[in-house]
Amino acid sequence: MVNRELIEVFSEIAREKNVERSELGTIIEELFLHLVERERGDASNCSVIVNLDKGEFEIYVEKTIVDDVEDPVMEITLDEISNIDPELAEDLEIGESYIEIIDPSIFGRRMIHLAKQFFAQKLQDVEKKYIYEDYANRVGEIIIGTVHQVQRDNTFVNIEHAELRMPRNEQIKSERYRRGDAIRAVIKSVEITSKGPDIMISRSDNHFLFKLFEMEVPEIFDGLITIKKIVRSPGERAKVAVESYDDRVDPVGACVGMKGSRIHSIVRELRNENIDVINWTENEELLMSRALSP
Repeated sequence: MVNRELIEVFSEIAREKNVERSELGTIIEELFLHLVERERGDASNCSVIVNLDKGEFEIYVEKTIVDDVEDPVMEITLDEISNIDPELAEDLEIGESYIEIIDPSIFGRRMIHLAKQFFAQKLQDVEKKYIYEDYANRVGEIIIGTVHQVQRDNTFVNIEHAELRMPRNEQIKSERYRRGDAIRAVIKSVEITSKGPDIMISRSDNHFLFKLFEMEVPEIFDGLITIKKIVRSPGERAKVAVESYDDRVDPVGACVGMKGSRIHSIVRELRNENIDVINWTENEELLMSRALSP
């Protein structure tokens, strides 16, 4: 397989995975250094130049010219150079460096198979990095995904190429999920692990309730009303204390909506969780009295 064909195969795979060209060039460089190391035992004196526009790559090995070769990977004699390029050999001396070009055909079919395996693994690593970077910047956002797998301690949710994990303690106890269910949750944390990004989502976290209010109540999104405190027993009851920065805006009425339209949307999402919205006050006794009022 000639250079151009090999580059085109890798480029097509990279396009399917949405890998950037700079990443692709780096992967191909690492790939052939890996092949050289497998073939020769050492690639420390090698370099790979990749030209994706022309679909070409070249592998160079720098060797030291010696009288008697002890390490054929790192050394070469003038006689060997004369067999390759007689004119160049006349201008070189013992102790100087000689750049040898490696023909990719030396790798053979077995090495090409290893190359594809290495390339596929590197693409997976790049894809995991992209997923981590994307979701690390989205902590606190609400997502909608599809339940992929339900286990005893975790429910796994798929969104495009990413898998998100919702632990049992981040679920609403009364809810039961089945494969294929559409589910809404908030991204709580993103960590990188040896297996890839661990994206944890939650439906029981107070911030999930906060984001639902932000979605349903424009005054909260615009900053006219702020949620000062949330106390919640997920799936059963929640108390939400709100405050308005505009005297003309009733914070409780705005959150509840006309005939309860806004609050009912949130209640339905939380499977009939009983939500009380109260006016915030710095007076703890008054706040407690409001929270306990029917």
